[in-house]
Amino acid sequence: QVQLVESGGGLVQAGGSLTLSCAASGISFSINAMGWYRQAPGKQRELVAHITSGHVTDYADSVTGRFTISRDNTKNTVYLQMNSLKPEDTGVYYCNADSVVALYDGDYWGQGTQVTVSS
Repeated sequence: QVQLVESGGGLVQAGGSLTLSCAASGISFSINAMGWYRQAPGKQRELVAHITSGHVTDYADSVTGRFTISRDNTKNTVYLQMNSLKPEDTGVYYCNADSVVALYDGDYWGQGTQVTVSS
């Protein structure tokens, strides 16, 4: 059974930093591309950062230069380092594997972790 457990969210002032973690189980983690997604209040979930099994990374324009995605295959964990946070970064952050998104047609997610950035 696939499990995705996000942690590390919280309340932070604008300009601050947070590091999110996502522990995955029930998948072949090392061969899976992973992504961090964000769902802001009243908006659809969006992909903000992505990392392939070969550690190639990609970012949404809105977070480029501020967020860094990384992974530790020995711990089956993907991270999102978020710097220079802005109020518009507020939302629930989820991680997922590309294979899980495809298999469940985007309907399988963990509980997410709330990030709130105050101005």
